[in-house]
Amino acid sequence: MDAFYASVEQRDNPSLKGKPIAVGRADGRGVVAAASYEARRFGIRSAMSSSKARRMCPQLIFVDCRFDVYKAVSAQIHEIFHEYTDTIEPISLDEAFLDVTENFSGHELAVDIAREIKQKIRERLGLIASAGVSYNKFLAKIASDYRKPDGLCVIAPQHAQEFISYMPVESFWGVGPVTASKMHALGIYTGADLLKFSMPELRLHFGKAGPQYYNFARGIDERPVEPYRIRKSVGCEHTLDHDISTSDELTETLARVATELSERLARKNFKGNTLTLKIRFADFTNLSRSISGIADDYSAEALMPTAIQLLEKADVNKPVRLMGLTLSSSIKTEEAGDSRQLLLDI
Repeated sequence: MDAFYASVEQRDNPSLKGKPIAVGRADGRGVVAAASYEARRFGIRSAMSSSKARRMCPQLIFVDCRFDVYKAVSAQIHEIFHEYTDTIEPISLDEAFLDVTENFSGHELAVDIAREIKQKIRERLGLIASAGVSYNKFLAKIASDYRKPDGLCVIAPQHAQEFISYMPVESFWGVGPVTASKMHALGIYTGADLLKFSMPELRLHFGKAGPQYYNFARGIDERPVEPYRIRKSVGCEHTLDHDISTSDELTETLARVATELSERLARKNFKGNTLTLKIRFADFTNLSRSISGIADDYSAEALMPTAIQLLEKADVNKPVRLMGLTLSSSIKTEEAGDSRQLLLDI
């Protein structure tokens, strides 16, 4: 979906249409969860601090998050998806992979399905979607981002290598700012540059991710669409109203986070054995500490001793603005459904 949260807000409040809006908290401690395309023209992006966004666009309008509404709209979008296939792998509320190799509509071409889905989302929900069509996840994802907003891009097998050659490495799945900088230092700026490196060379420089980059540069991605994804972690984090640094403040905040995590684990019936503490400092640097092998009692009272141990390991020596806890390494497994070729990402 295109600027999903912001688009829902503009749809539900016509007075916001055509104006730069940000979904999120407006105060100095807040963070932009989503920005309308009008706001993006000023350089505003998700995860940007609200104070910075306000400086970049003084006329920016902040709107509170309504996650229940976004979830409900996402469910309506998925109802449209299910008119064509049940092989759907959700990535987030506003994004999913669809395998339409076999589909309920009898269409031979995935692009026809993509076009119909876009039209139904517009007519029924008053929202705009972009779609990418190709023969694997990597290329479908790239195609879906290529012509936003309201885009529809097809990358056919015979054109894939040429398309990849011109792509900046920042567009590759799994290449963030740090990895991109490392690639640039090696002279890798495009898919064509990446194609020149051998598998051993990429593994040497990028470890386990090396083979993935090697395959992506060649248009290879054998990951199936997984309609039944196994949850691997449950977590929560709190951005604080003001920086904290004393032992009492840190412990009290940790207790609140542990209580929320305990409640989430109970709701999702999730079990794991690794607890991770995340801390973001006032200077926006991050730190994390983990302990594995914890007991399967996930009450806040049981989690706190381990959480405090992680806090002590963190050796906090500067003001903290965010604290979070995550339980991962699920010990519960489920059988995944049969996988087939990916054709659509919308």
